[in-house]
Amino acid sequence: MNIVQSLSIALPEILLLIGVSVVLLADVLINGPQIPRDEATHGALHPSGGGAAQADLAGVLAVNHARVMTADPPPKMRVQFLALAALVLPLLTVIMQSGGGTQFAFSGMYVTDALADLLKIACIIAVGVTIVYAGGSAGSYATDRGMGRGEFYALALFSLLGEMVMVSASNLLVVYVGLELMTLSLYALVAMRRDHTQSTEAAVKYFVLGAIASGFLLYGMSMLYGGTGSLDIATIAKALASGSANRTVIVFGVVFVVAALAFKFGAVPFHMWVPDVYQGAPTAATLLIAGAPKLAAFGLAFRLLAEGLVAVQADWQQMLSILAIASLTLGNFLAIAQTNLKRVLAYSTIAQIGFVLLGFSVGGPGEGLAEAWGNSAFYIVSYVLTTLGTFGVIMLAATKGFECDTLDDMKGLSRRAPGIAFTMLILMFSLAGIPPTIGFYAKLSILQSVIANGHLWVAVLAVMLSLVGAFYYLRVVKVMYFDAPTNQPSITAGEGARALLAINGAAVVVLGILPGPLMNWCGLAVRQALGY
Repeated sequence: MNIVQSLSIALPEILLLIGVSVVLLADVLINGPQIPRDEATHGALHPSGGGAAQADLAGVLAVNHARVMTADPPPKMRVQFLALAALVLPLLTVIMQSGGGTQFAFSGMYVTDALADLLKIACIIAVGVTIVYAGGSAGSYATDRGMGRGEFYALALFSLLGEMVMVSASNLLVVYVGLELMTLSLYALVAMRRDHTQSTEAAVKYFVLGAIASGFLLYGMSMLYGGTGSLDIATIAKALASGSANRTVIVFGVVFVVAALAFKFGAVPFHMWVPDVYQGAPTAATLLIAGAPKLAAFGLAFRLLAEGLVAVQADWQQMLSILAIASLTLGNFLAIAQTNLKRVLAYSTIAQIGFVLLGFSVGGPGEGLAEAWGNSAFYIVSYVLTTLGTFGVIMLAATKGFECDTLDDMKGLSRRAPGIAFTMLILMFSLAGIPPTIGFYAKLSILQSVIANGHLWVAVLAVMLSLVGAFYYLRVVKVMYFDAPTNQPSITAGEGARALLAINGAAVVVLGILPGPLMNWCGLAVRQALGY
């Protein structure tokens, strides 16, 4: 395949990269550079000359003046619109390329197939929805927190670019390049509020633990290369199937790869970063971590495990089953003790990922494996759809100086914003697995796969733990509808974000009533990617 054909296959990623560049340049050229507050106030904090008392007084006055003068001026152009426009062409290109079968590019290092198309479309939509919820107008979440400039949107788009590369990687080096592009962008997004202690602390924790996870993945990949002599995922699969690979080395490599994947998903015991990062990061950044990256992590797991390491399926399925049960147990029980809503959703994420890993851990070779991974794909898409709405509610209910990230902050929301509260009710029902929401059918599909493979006791345990989880989901509903409000400010969210949130909630119900098309799409995408 020549370079032109390869570039045409990677056209969505190329268009997205061009869009990111336009966003950055337009923000600088039209809105002008942003003066860091620290630089503007540094001289005021350290005046030279004069008496000590006069210097101190002058310094205090100068700091106050500098804080006023260096407040971010209103942008001349809404960068949010440019960021959303940058998503249109990549989305249309992926849609037009879908249905073309499996195609390889760049000497087999890059692949596009039905599953890659599905995950890319879902990732682009997830990032676009997040950008709308964050907003860029006066009174929006991002603007009120000094994040409504081009850097936020550029980093969000760069993380999306890494996610799209991850789901199309067919070589271990490309896998790592996409992973690092995504994670480095997310580290910076968490730390964007430099004057916010919790955000800075969360960014440091995320960076340190993320670096350790990347080291695990690199070490696992090096062992896979050492055992098979190739970085190509398809070649690794052939070497394992033929028996020419060093099985002992491969199994050790699988352990490190599974550990790295567990960190990216936020599964127990590699979950330590999830609650702190979810709570400390700005909610817009939290949603960028909780949404599209989970879809990319699914794609990464599929490429490495279901495609490359299917010959040692028994080894990694045993590990994943243990991680799944531990995540379901710890996530649901620890969520009960939380009073911060973002921490509740963090432990909820850990428990939800347990269901995804249950799908990974069952299914024999062939059609059984394809069916189980298809159900997991449906589950992860439904989870991301619901998560977009839950964090969207938090962002829309927040105002300047008020984060709305604790259970007390949600008190009486039904009286202040009945529509937003009703949407949150639907989303909580979906996460709890209550019909007719999409969350019910997502859980049901996983449980059917588990039972079909003879693990009835695991299915019973998962149902019992889901009942535990229903407590903290319904507690949010109780707080919104039955507790009196306590001096919360009025909601100032824009009409566009409110309308999108309503559509988000409606989609959760509609896809719950009619789950067939999405379930079939996910199942067919996995089967086609596996060649069935």
